[in-house]
Amino acid sequence: MNRTTSVPDTCSTTEAAQRLGMAVRSVQLMVDRGELQAWKTPGGHRRILRASLDAWLAGRAGTAPAAPALGTPSGGARPLTLLLIEDSVHFQNLISLVVKRELPGAELHVASDGIAGLAMAGRLEPDLLLIDILLPGIDGAALITSLRSHPQFARSRLIVITALDEAQRAPYAFALTGVPLVHKTALVAELPALLAQATASLADQSA
Repeated sequence: MNRTTSVPDTCSTTEAAQRLGMAVRSVQLMVDRGELQAWKTPGGHRRILRASLDAWLAGRAGTAPAAPALGTPSGGARPLTLLLIEDSVHFQNLISLVVKRELPGAELHVASDGIAGLAMAGRLEPDLLLIDILLPGIDGAALITSLRSHPQFARSRLIVITALDEAQRAPYAFALTGVPLVHKTALVAELPALLAQATASLADQSA
């Protein structure tokens, strides 16, 4: 007599995100926190148990609103605020697309040079700064060092964006130590994870 093994009903993170009305990264963080049950396929893709998704939705129904997308304010809090200091319009657009996809509830401001960026940083006190190390009007390394050392930006998180290779970055090592960095050729692949790490760090800080 042949016996068949029952396979749990699962869905992808994309399907779960659509059902929950969240960003895919928000669902991934829910899995990491144990709020949803899932495992990874040999190819590295998460598969979420529909039963755990149903249970999470049932637990929220009538008791609390659905969890907001990353960057969405709760109550009267301001939204997650990002400031991008980048002189290339092409990369401004590319980074903006990545941010909107990964942090749909966030507020992104853009400055095209270091002087304007420094002024906007002082006015906005952003949660997250994305800075190109080569900027017109100001030394990017000096800007980064200044922002890291100023008490006003003690809670802000930095991500450096650059087209320089490792050897070309050597003169700026003093400013880059301990700062997450992404090369412009790898923005689409690597920036989402850096954004998630930064937002998780900010959430831990606020907890």
